[in-house]
Amino acid sequence: MKTSNVLLLILVLLYINASAEWPTHTVCKEDNLEIYYKSCDPQQDFTFSIDQCSDVATHTFNIRAAAVLRHSIKELYVKLSMIINGKTVLTYSETLCGPGHSKLVFCGMKKGEHFSYEGPVTLGIKEIPQGDYTLSAKLTNQDHVTVACADFTVKNYLDY
Repeated sequence: MKTSNVLLLILVLLYINASAEWPTHTVCKEDNLEIYYKSCDPQQDFTFSIDQCSDVATHTFNIRAAAVLRHSIKELYVKLSMIINGKTVLTYSETLCGPGHSKLVFCGMKKGEHFSYEGPVTLGIKEIPQGDYTLSAKLTNQDHVTVACADFTVKNYLDY
């Protein structure tokens, strides 16, 4: 009996190590809007949630995100890309932490610290584009090393 338990445990561990991707997480799923994400960093997954799907359409909504930092953050840059049918149709980048930029709560955090953010986010757009598409988000630090990375799948059937 003990041998079969050990064998089962070894098979489970081998399966987990053989998985090349992180699972797809559901952010929200309502009648007309679905949002999912998957970490694109092969070494780290993270948590992300919003209060309600319908809040996203209000342009300012509350999010929660957390991870253990694998790299320190003196400077932090975000790059967002909208991908439709495998082609990048829109890109946006911004400095979140750095000299001359407003100090965010996670600026200056060190490797190994637990990053956690809970608060409002404003999209700065009038409406969420209708259709099925991917938003790729990548956070890099001062050394151009990936701090976090995710691909968000958005399925929006709202008719504005």
